Amino acid sequence: MGEKITKIDIITRSSKLEELKDALNEIGVLGMTVSQVYGCGLQKGHKEVYRGKTYDVNLVPKIKLETVVCEVPVEKVLEVAQKVLRTGKFGDGKIFVYELADAVRIRTGHRGVDAIKDIPGEKAE
Repeated sequence: MGEKITKIDIITRSSKLEELKDALNEIGVLGMTVSQVYGCGLQKGHKEVYRGKTYDVNLVPKIKLETVVCEVPVEKVLEVAQKVLRTGKFGDGKIFVYELADAVRIRTGHRGVDAIKDIPGEKAE
């Protein structure tokens, strides 16, 4: 397993999901997992009034997009994501980059970058 495998987690505003997915698809990032998450950072949440009582809402809804790359350069993914997501306001999000030790495609048993790469001529049923 000589080639590097990198996982990238992007946590950002839910409203930016479609634009981010389209931009990543354009540079060759096709596989991703998206989750709805809640968190807080510098935003510190906000206050809401429900039935006349004020509540502190400390966790803000976000989306978390996870992808693993080996052929698309990590710097290109970071550049595209920042270009799409940056508004200059609090809440734009964070990107985390991890080096992975291994990956396994369960169906075929392929390991390493072979587990990540598309198999030429093969299509999902």
